[in-house]
Amino acid sequence: MPHQTSESCRECHSDIFKAWEGTDHALANRPIAATDLAEVFATGGEVGEGGSRFNLEQRGEDFHMVGLGADGKETDYAVHGVLGYKPSRQMLVEGEGGRLQPTDLAWDPAEKEWFNVFGQENRREGEWGHWTGRGMNWNSMCAHCHMTGYRKNYDLETDVYKSSWIEQGISCVQCHGAVSEDHGTPAALARGDSPESWIRDRAVAQETCAYCHARNESLTAEFLPGADYEDHFRLTLPTEENIFWPDGQQQDEDFNWTSVKLSRMHHAGVSCMDCHDPHTNKTILPVENNALCMQCHSTPGRVMPTTNILAPVIDPTAHSRHLAGSTGNQCVSCHMPTTDYMIRSPRHDHGWLKPDPLMTKELGVPNACNRCHTDESVDWAIQHSDTWYGEKLDSRQRQRARAVAAGRTGSEESVDALLELLADEDIPAWHATYLQLLSGHMHDAPVAQAVEEALEHEDPMVRSAAVQALAGQGGKEHLVRKAFDDPSRLVRFDARWALPDDPAASAKLNEEYQTYLTQAMDQPGGRLRMGQYLANLGRFDAAATALQTAVQWDRYSPGIYETQAMVLQAAGRMPEAANAFYRAAQLQPENGDAMFRAGLAFAEAQRTQEAENALTIAVRRDASLDRAWYNLGLLQVQKGEQAQGLESLAKAEKAAPNVPDYPYAAATVHWQMGDREAARAAAQRALVVNPNYAPALQLLR
Repeated sequence: MPHQTSESCRECHSDIFKAWEGTDHALANRPIAATDLAEVFATGGEVGEGGSRFNLEQRGEDFHMVGLGADGKETDYAVHGVLGYKPSRQMLVEGEGGRLQPTDLAWDPAEKEWFNVFGQENRREGEWGHWTGRGMNWNSMCAHCHMTGYRKNYDLETDVYKSSWIEQGISCVQCHGAVSEDHGTPAALARGDSPESWIRDRAVAQETCAYCHARNESLTAEFLPGADYEDHFRLTLPTEENIFWPDGQQQDEDFNWTSVKLSRMHHAGVSCMDCHDPHTNKTILPVENNALCMQCHSTPGRVMPTTNILAPVIDPTAHSRHLAGSTGNQCVSCHMPTTDYMIRSPRHDHGWLKPDPLMTKELGVPNACNRCHTDESVDWAIQHSDTWYGEKLDSRQRQRARAVAAGRTGSEESVDALLELLADEDIPAWHATYLQLLSGHMHDAPVAQAVEEALEHEDPMVRSAAVQALAGQGGKEHLVRKAFDDPSRLVRFDARWALPDDPAASAKLNEEYQTYLTQAMDQPGGRLRMGQYLANLGRFDAAATALQTAVQWDRYSPGIYETQAMVLQAAGRMPEAANAFYRAAQLQPENGDAMFRAGLAFAEAQRTQEAENALTIAVRRDASLDRAWYNLGLLQVQKGEQAQGLESLAKAEKAAPNVPDYPYAAATVHWQMGDREAARAAAQRALVVNPNYAPALQLLR
């Protein structure tokens, strides 16, 4: 009979149990009986910050948080348990349909006070990320990393959760698996490994840490310790703004594993357990005196057993140029700077990057120098770093940051820089990042060649990026089809997405893929994914239904509205499509392009006045939108407002003087008004741009 709980392990492993039982892992989620809520609720009365207000009430042995709405309405929430231990604790309150929601007001056990984990964002009820919304739903977003043996058990038809778990918190079984008497785990034994062989292989074991300590997308509903990570997850890479900085530093809450995978340290063979004790959650050596880092970087240096790479010898004081014992002399201060997430939760960056103030000046990337020396300028930091380290900073890290930043814009200028990096990149996570950034340039022969070569790469992340780049490329279907049989589920799923109705896909792959599509249907992102999938199959009405649910669940996401609009447009439902485009534009108040698309959609739906209004807003937001000026001018002329129309066409011509359509359109208006001289002058301007522009030549005959 498999051992199922931490108590099952305690008898034989009492020393480990004692080390574990008071840790953040053990206390990651607790029932009311295991917490001292009396102290937390001792303040009583009303607490509030960041737009949230609650009355705290203890009723016998039960605790309640009475939400005080802006409209004066009160909602009574029974406290079910506590999420987190330190540095903050969020109360889990009961909602409808089996839901638990962590409140945005959290208790700081060190400061003995309440604070809002969203700061002063003042999130609105109805937002996906409001504490009552699906973005903060415990069953979907929190429990799998705070519980042992958790199963979401979401019912698609009723929108109800019947979640289950083995025990609360992260216990032995979550990391070691439900081991049998001989300590074999299902995943390990399925591969033919000996009992517990995977846990002794740190390179494999650390992927169990990555189950929670990563920003990713789940491909399956279950990950067993010792399984292949890419068979169950898609790791988020630094391809988009606002998630990672272009050098790979964490920007949003990214949970470390991507940074580790991008790092030179990981490539050299450093694993989580080279620094962290998995049972106490503490570092195995102190960081204050650099003992943790110097276990590898002291004379004569340490050879990493998995790679035979010798760690360079470093003298911390000579290297840091800071006094021994000072904060600036600590390796982690410069190479693992901290960022506070959820207001009071500091996270060390695990990319082990060089501080580079020049990239702060060029790209806005934070640097550890100015994080500490907050009273000094970036130029001051650049001067010191150049004086101390010189050419050492002009490294591949800087080259990557510049290329990735340019690649995110989709510019053609980024292609050569990314290809140069790709040519000798030995870190798979970066290799995959470059390929994803290059995927919009498949018309470039060297890019296409690099993508096809990557299909044979040993790392599934790289093969996945290659398959994604080939999606939609005519004549390359046979290359994508081969990936149906890839050993990694990640790659197989990307091929299945690229060829959604290809008959070569096996019944097993189709079944796996359908399970993947439905597992996140309790979230707007899952409905969005299903809508996109159905649209790829040409089932536009069914896709529109899935997307309608997505926008109902996340009413403030412009991306979902835009996807809905394109699907409705493809379905021929233009009035609805125009409304969706317009709502997306409203949610992006500075985006002129979004409002321009809404204007075109209104025009196609023959809603002329709304089209004119949208185009007017578009050019007000961005006066350089020449096509918006052009379409606005044509609409105004159509309404009989020739003067206004000519003014708009003139602004289109000014914004894009190399487009002959704009002066020619003005010429036709002048001609219709009987002003032949002005018409000829405008036609001549069109011919200056393009001497062979046939419409203008015809008008001048």
